[in-house]
Amino acid sequence: MPSAPELVTGLAALASLPSVYLRIREELDAPDGSLTAVATAISGDPATTARLLHVVNSAFYGYGRPIETADRAVVLLGLQQAHDLVLAMSLGSTFARLDPAQLDLARFWRRSVMRGLAARAIGRARKLPSAERLFVVGLLSDLGHLVMYQVAPDAAAASRAASEESGERLHEAERRIVGCDSAEVGAALMERWKLPGAFARITGAQFNPRLGGEHAYEAAIVHVAAHLAAADLNRDTTETALAGIDPVIWSQLDMSPEALAKIREDAELNLAGYIALFFPPRR
Repeated sequence: MPSAPELVTGLAALASLPSVYLRIREELDAPDGSLTAVATAISGDPATTARLLHVVNSAFYGYGRPIETADRAVVLLGLQQAHDLVLAMSLGSTFARLDPAQLDLARFWRRSVMRGLAARAIGRARKLPSAERLFVVGLLSDLGHLVMYQVAPDAAAASRAASEESGERLHEAERRIVGCDSAEVGAALMERWKLPGAFARITGAQFNPRLGGEHAYEAAIVHVAAHLAAADLNRDTTETALAGIDPVIWSQLDMSPEALAKIREDAELNLAGYIALFFPPRR
């Protein structure tokens, strides 16, 4: 059975992060990294500049006046959020060459965006300073399934079929049939890409948030967001989503299940717009 790093290695020839993102990350990691250097890196890629300006000028950010340059966008966003937005915008081009068997990509990206929006809505409800970053973490948190369906499609599909037939939790079926689950694969991909360490730790702990260490709280948020995204995709009720969440999670988050309906409503309200922003139709 393959390990999570082995599955990620099998994807490496087909998917890598764009050079503009890598330059931005280098600047963020550098001791003398600066807003100006990050803005210059973005400006050197016209397509990324155009998309970033489109995003920051959208109604979702509401700065009130047009933002016309990458320099101004980076100043308003700050280094971390500029990094996170470029990373989110990179996903479409990063995986453009993939055609995973037995996986509906439109449904996959809808579910991923819903995860991100729900995670951010929960973060905002809890007044977390990391709420905006939770959108990107949630968006990335199911990438393990994209890897599995590209590299080991038959085993991934068999896991899904076994789960649907028996009621076994999908990640448990994946460990038994594939040899690892989607959270492990997603975390391995983020480590290979050298994303911020919190991304891999949150993603890896999403099925058992208590294993997330200092990021257990954010992992619990992503756990709940995943249930909301599944409910949206399957057109299930919020009560159905609630039924699958361990009561311990609510204690961990210090929030009531009743708050979930409003969070889902807020996320779904923005879903179509965010899909159009981050995954525009190919021409």
